[in-house]
Amino acid sequence: GKAKPVYSRAWRTYDTPMSELPFIKMHGLGNDFVVLDARQRNIGLGGAHARAIADRRLGIGCDQLLVIEPPENGQGNGAADVFMRIFNADGAEAGACGNGTRCVAQLVMAEKETAEARIETKAGVLTAVRAEDGGIAVDMGPAGLDWRDIPLAEERDTLNLGLAAGPLKDPVAVNVGNPHAVFFVDDAAAVPLHDLGPGLENDPLFPQRANIGAAQILDDGNIRLRVWERGAGLTRACGTGACAALVAASRRELTGRSATVVLDGGRLLIEWRDDNHVIMTGPAATSFTGLIDPSLLEPAR
Repeated sequence: GKAKPVYSRAWRTYDTPMSELPFIKMHGLGNDFVVLDARQRNIGLGGAHARAIADRRLGIGCDQLLVIEPPENGQGNGAADVFMRIFNADGAEAGACGNGTRCVAQLVMAEKETAEARIETKAGVLTAVRAEDGGIAVDMGPAGLDWRDIPLAEERDTLNLGLAAGPLKDPVAVNVGNPHAVFFVDDAAAVPLHDLGPGLENDPLFPQRANIGAAQILDDGNIRLRVWERGAGLTRACGTGACAALVAASRRELTGRSATVVLDGGRLLIEWRDDNHVIMTGPAATSFTGLIDPSLLEPAR
C-alpha cells in the first residue's frame, strides 16, 4: 500500500516517497507562506512551480513560497543555519521577507532547540532571537537610503521622490532587503491600493519594481499601514513594509525611531537603531502541514 508519512515534531515535516513533496503552511499576521525543506532533497522548483503552488484556487495558496536550502555561509563564526529562497506569488524571486523570516526562524529554533537562528537570504544573513513575549525579533540589517540602494532608475532625493498617483503623493524610498515607496496619508483604509498599487509597483522609476505602502501616523508611537506587495498584491501584513514605514516616518520626523506598526493582520514592533539596523518583532504561526501531489507541479515542469 501507499507509504504513510512519518511526522517529525521538531521540523514539522514528513518522511515521504520522492513522488510527494511535504510542505508546511505558516503565516505571520496573515501574510501566508508555503514552506518547503530542500536541504536533503533537491526539489528543483522555479517560478512556474511557485505560481502553481501559490494559486489560491488550484494550488495551496500563499503570498510567498519559501524554500529552505543548505546555507552558502555555513561554516565558521557567524555561520547561517539555513538559506531561505523566496518566491513571490507571481513566481519572481525576492531578496527579503520579514514575516517569512520569522516563520523559518521558528522552525529552525524548534529543530535546534535554541532561542536563536541565523537565516541567510539574497539580501544577507539575518539573525533572529526569541522575544520575551514569545514572538520572534529579527535584525533585518541596515536600511538602504541612497537612491542606488533602492534602486531607482535615476538620481533622486529618497526622502522626497516626487511620485504621485491619485491621493498618493511624494513618497519616501527605503530598501529593507527589497525596495519600498512609503506614502503618508490621512486615512490608510481609504486609499484604493488595489487600483493604484500595480501602476506604482511597475513605475519606470523602479527598475526592480517596488512595494507600495500607505502609512497613516496615529501618534508618535503608532503607524497604521497597508501595503501593496511587489509580486503578491495587497496582503494582510508586510514585515519589510512595516520596517520601511518606520524608517520613512522617522526620516520625515513624524515619529521617533521606534513604533508599533498596525497592519490589517496585526501589529509589529519596529525599531530603527542608531547603527542603521532595523529590528522587527512579531509572531509566527503554523496553520497546517501536508503533501503536494506531483500532478500540481507537472504542467510547470
